[in-house]
Amino acid sequence: MLFRNAPTGDARPSPEVMQEFAKKWDVWLATITAKGKFVSGSRLGFEGRILKPGNVITDGPYAEVKEILGGFISVKANSLDDAFEMSYGCPILLLGGYVEVRPVMTNNS
Repeated sequence: MLFRNAPTGDARPSPEVMQEFAKKWDVWLATITAKGKFVSGSRLGFEGRILKPGNVITDGPYAEVKEILGGFISVKANSLDDAFEMSYGCPILLLGGYVEVRPVMTNNS
């Protein structure tokens, strides 16, 4: 699952807002973990760089893009539909963002 959201004028929410949403993320992830489906995941930092064709480098957070990839998790699922069902209730939806659910490619895929 990839978590995407549109950039805002303030790329770093206040500590209070971050704490409030951290609790919501904890509850949502605990639900997936309790089912034995959580594998791993991470929130992505606010800083970064992009390398574009022609060796053009831009710094983040990427105000010129329509959306920001904020983090990801890997889950165990029997199917794409199974993984998609787990995306319901994700706190990114409360911020107007969305969850992109995709399979991980393996050598056998």
